[in-house]
Amino acid sequence: MSGLFRRVVVGMSGGVDSSVAALLLKQKGFEVHGLYMKNWDGHEESGFCHGEKDAEDAEWVCKKLQISLKHVNFVKEYWNFVFSDLIKEYSEGWTPNPDILCNRFVKFDCFKKHAFRQLGADAIATGHYANTSHGSFLQNYSKSDDVRLLLPTDLVKDQTLFLSQVHREDLKKVMFPLANLKKCEVKKIAEQNGLERIAKKEESTGICFIGNRKFQIFIDQYLNPVPGKFVDITTHEPVGEHTGIHHYTIGQNCKLPGRKHSYFVVDKNKDTQRILVAPGTNHPSLYSDLFFTTEPHWISQQVDSQLSEGVLKCKFRSQNTNALLDCSICRTQSNTLTVKLNTFLRGFAPGQFAVFYLGDECLGSARIRAVGPSLYLQGMEFSQEIATTDPELKSVLAYQ
Repeated sequence: MSGLFRRVVVGMSGGVDSSVAALLLKQKGFEVHGLYMKNWDGHEESGFCHGEKDAEDAEWVCKKLQISLKHVNFVKEYWNFVFSDLIKEYSEGWTPNPDILCNRFVKFDCFKKHAFRQLGADAIATGHYANTSHGSFLQNYSKSDDVRLLLPTDLVKDQTLFLSQVHREDLKKVMFPLANLKKCEVKKIAEQNGLERIAKKEESTGICFIGNRKFQIFIDQYLNPVPGKFVDITTHEPVGEHTGIHHYTIGQNCKLPGRKHSYFVVDKNKDTQRILVAPGTNHPSLYSDLFFTTEPHWISQQVDSQLSEGVLKCKFRSQNTNALLDCSICRTQSNTLTVKLNTFLRGFAPGQFAVFYLGDECLGSARIRAVGPSLYLQGMEFSQEIATTDPELKSVLAYQ
């Protein structure tokens, strides 16, 4: 145990990962305290909310480990910094990632400040599958050293994508006790230490505040339905109707009844509420190798100097389950990014975060704001009907 870090506050979720993180910290001799965050008020709406059960499980684990547990309410902060942004982006036709924003604004900002200021923490810890250059228990920490966000041992459970917008300073005094463990090992540790009940608990997936409900039913509580048409990209003819572009994301199966082919979302227009669709899951209009981002957030201090020298070659993903792909990044005069992939990728969408890696380091991320010409578009003349309103992309399409 490092002499610099004695009192560690762990974010307890009631799941096996945070429970084993707390257990490992205690076994290493740290003074461990649990902190359970309430980020969503499940009583505001009908529908199932498992938040109360998670809180009960967190209480049970902390009692079992003989550590204290405090509760903190970040419902207001979550609404202001995460959920309001999510609703706005869905209304614009984007595909947001609330987990990335939650980590940036709530877990590694509000939570950290509360732990340090109110609970006297020397460091915080979470059950994320990630690592930093300071070490999983801050054993390599030096005040003068920069911190780098690194891949964990378990690349299948890797969660660095969800941490890619966290501020560099907010990672300096963070422990990731599961950094060098695989998920199967974490469950085994839980079972061997009397936490079988938690080890056997079903993992939560998807957006936490939606739970088991259908997304379309949930989102309609916050966005009014706006009718529009599905339009076939090959014929420009309507093939169906919908009740709002916020119900669909790029690459999704529209499940239109009475059609010979399955149709998949190619593009969405918020002004006309038109959704362009393509017949077949592998239609060339669903594939592109170029996209443009907003201003990036870099965790690594080296990226700016590397981009100043020209093109940065690294790896990229926009979804946690996707393989890392080779890409080339170029910075524009407006400090946004143009990203060229070495291969064509299916179904990435505006609003998603493009996350960049070099070796075992997560460099940071930027939101995708526009996607370049698809395989389909590259084989046809430039069309105002299909073109985005983005000026940079228009110029690329016109050139094609």
